Amino acid sequence: MSTENMPFTESDICKIILAIFLPPLGVFLEKGCDCDLLINILLCCLGYIPGIIHALYIIFKY
Repeated sequence: MSTENMPFTESDICKIILAIFLPPLGVFLEKGCDCDLLINILLCCLGYIPGIIHALYIIFKY
């Protein structure tokens, strides 16, 4: 299988898996200690699903 046309790298796939189980960790690995990390932590405190959605959005966007 050729890796030329793959839209994601192996590290992106690892970040996606981490974002599903620990959303703030996925955001931290993608953006670092930024305001997006604080937003994600707050969303996870409000509900787990919004935190996952935000984390996946950050990973897919950047």
